[in-house]
Amino acid sequence: MLVSAKEMLEKARDGKYAVGQFNINNLEWTKAVLQTAQELKSPVILGVSEGAGKYMTGYKTVAAMVKAMIEELNITVPVALHLDHGSYDGCYKCIEAGFSSIMFDGSHYPIAENVEKTTELVKVCAEKGLSLEAEVGSIGGEEDGVVGMGECADPDECKQIADLGVTMLAAGIGNIHGKYPANWAGLSFETLAAVKEKVGSMPLVLHGGTGIPEDQIKKAISLGVAKINVNTECQLTFAEATRKYIEAGKDLEGKGFDPRKLLLPGTEAIKATVKEKMELFGSVGKA
Repeated sequence: MLVSAKEMLEKARDGKYAVGQFNINNLEWTKAVLQTAQELKSPVILGVSEGAGKYMTGYKTVAAMVKAMIEELNITVPVALHLDHGSYDGCYKCIEAGFSSIMFDGSHYPIAENVEKTTELVKVCAEKGLSLEAEVGSIGGEEDGVVGMGECADPDECKQIADLGVTMLAAGIGNIHGKYPANWAGLSFETLAAVKEKVGSMPLVLHGGTGIPEDQIKKAISLGVAKINVNTECQLTFAEATRKYIEAGKDLEGKGFDPRKLLLPGTEAIKATVKEKMELFGSVGKA
């Protein structure tokens, strides 16, 4: 069954490790992440962007698929199904569809409006036992057509949002969605430390986990990051493995081509990426 991310993130915060959120885009990706989490005995968060939800025909389809897959694969580790960078309306649709966790990305609103909308969602999520992630300071790069420049969050605004009772907080600290440019300045640990001082024990979230050096990942975890999002790296490894398979001509199997065989190399590449990240984040054996 699906669970709220609250307990797994509090355990991660106290244990000085991070739970990985891996975004899913289809059945194969979902299966790969769940099987790897079970193999490594790691809690896991399945992230679904609004674009991915639309691609998979809707949030109800996604929730039904994930719940059935957990049962059919005998998954026993904690699994949260989480809306990633959700709009206000998108949050309500996912709540109705049966997600166990949502993110309201109000970072592009004035802080007063972010507070107002987050306050309402805190109340709804508390009634239904769901975890809620909020964001202050936009994350750089592009997410479903929304482009951010990677600004650093205002620690006082972070405290305003944290005090509303959200489960976790994503604070911009110079992190970027997608591939990091060569001139990227790195994470602002000064900002992260200041945010941590303001929000206390609130579990913090690091978006844009692809491409951040290992030493910076570990330092961020030591400063209170309990959830790290990974999407781009899975996309890149999946695409590269599939490309190599096609170029080798292995998709032609006599009587025609089998899409299951075509997708297998990419799926195995995702498993390897998820395993690598779970080991880096320190979540192996923490279920």
